[in-house]
Amino acid sequence: MKTVQITSFGAPDVLRVNDVDRPVPGAGAVLVSVEASSVNGHDVIVRAGELKMVSGRRFPIGVGLDFAGTVAATGADVAGHRVGDRVWGTVHPRKRHTTGGAAEYVVVSADRIAPAPAGLSPADSASLVVAGATALIALRDSMHLATGERVLVRGAAGGVGTAAVQLAHAMGCHVTALARDRHAKLLTDLGADEVLDYGSTTSDHIGPFDVIVDTVGSELNCYRNRLAKGGRMVTVGLSASALAAIAASSVHGARRIRTFSANPDTANNTDTATVCVEPAPSCCDPCSPRK
Repeated sequence: MKTVQITSFGAPDVLRVNDVDRPVPGAGAVLVSVEASSVNGHDVIVRAGELKMVSGRRFPIGVGLDFAGTVAATGADVAGHRVGDRVWGTVHPRKRHTTGGAAEYVVVSADRIAPAPAGLSPADSASLVVAGATALIALRDSMHLATGERVLVRGAAGGVGTAAVQLAHAMGCHVTALARDRHAKLLTDLGADEVLDYGSTTSDHIGPFDVIVDTVGSELNCYRNRLAKGGRMVTVGLSASALAAIAASSVHGARRIRTFSANPDTANNTDTATVCVEPAPSCCDPCSPRK
């Protein structure tokens, strides 16, 4: 079968479509014939070598966290899934894979798939798995979002952002979306009460907010200062610089910026990593309008 693999760390040209043996599901596992898989930020930073602690340094490394398709075979002790079932699911993000979702077939534990939504194409289904689960876990499990709260979604036009806008709206909150102005109509249609242009809006001119969902990973101190009393902030934009900034200030401040695992398993009901961020100075660099 064919699968997309990372052959070394670097730019997109390190990706190769390789021929490998079709995997066989063991006990408690299923083999899925993949019809669609999406590209997420996780794939990009693994390819760039920024998650070596997770991916390891041995090549090849499989690509693709999520997938949609049909069950092609089941291992022993699998209940609830039959050959031919249409499903969607994810590989485990914290385990090393030589074959991921971007392949003709993928083997995963049976508890990592579920029936795919009726009426959605495989491509639409695959595009929702990681982004939708990340937004849901952030708002429901990490932030404990309550009806009527004021929510800011930063980076609202991306996969996680658009899911967060819709979920926060469905949960009865006032939603402010921060994104490029060209995305204003889309985000309004998805449920945003207000759309602010990322290119001309600075953090010190907005808020306060009860909850901030950040998908960018920069200017974290600046946006943390826009929280109302008792406010909460979560970031999923975990770049190396963001992690360094959070770690460096982790002993300061009463309001926390939470990071978490978006792995949809039964152990993911609490934050996997929670850190504190010190109050930002009155002038944050960079907090000026983007060009």
